[in-house]
Amino acid sequence: MTDRYNIHSQLEHLQSKYIGTGHADTSKWEWLVNQHRDSYCSYMGHFDLLNYFSVAENESKARVRFNLMEKMLQPCGPPSDKPDDA
Repeated sequence: MTDRYNIHSQLEHLQSKYIGTGHADTSKWEWLVNQHRDSYCSYMGHFDLLNYFSVAENESKARVRFNLMEKMLQPCGPPSDKPDDA
């Protein structure tokens, strides 16, 4: 019984510390936004991947980085007004 409580408290600690881990009340939209933002951050953090995107899009690295930063504002569009039942 104590192991289950210990694991549960560790999970709650991770969820409060890191936003992207989610929790029981996380909606589908919030989860997708976190996934997209994590992906964009990873793209910007890996220099070679950023170079690949800049060559593929025929843009400068600064322009690709700027475009990724703009996409991070609302990567999945505005949130829906109706609650998710999924």
